[in-house]
Amino acid sequence: MPQVFRTVSTKLWLQQIFDVKSARYGGVVRRKLRDVERNAGLARLQAQVLRRGDHTVLNGEQVVIFCNNEPVRLLC
Repeated sequence: MPQVFRTVSTKLWLQQIFDVKSARYGGVVRRKLRDVERNAGLARLQAQVLRRGDHTVLNGEQVVIFCNNEPVRLLC
């Protein structure tokens, strides 16, 4: 298996997630779990989300971040 080298720092990668337009306007950001683990780690992402007062869910291999502090309800 080829080795993957990270090209941006963890801090910059996390900053880029929350700098996208949808995050700035209270929308949703989605990333592959593999990318989260490789670039920051799920625990570090969760800490950042909690610090911001946002919510995050894991569904399969997708990490979904709700960039607002509204309640998250599972409808069905």
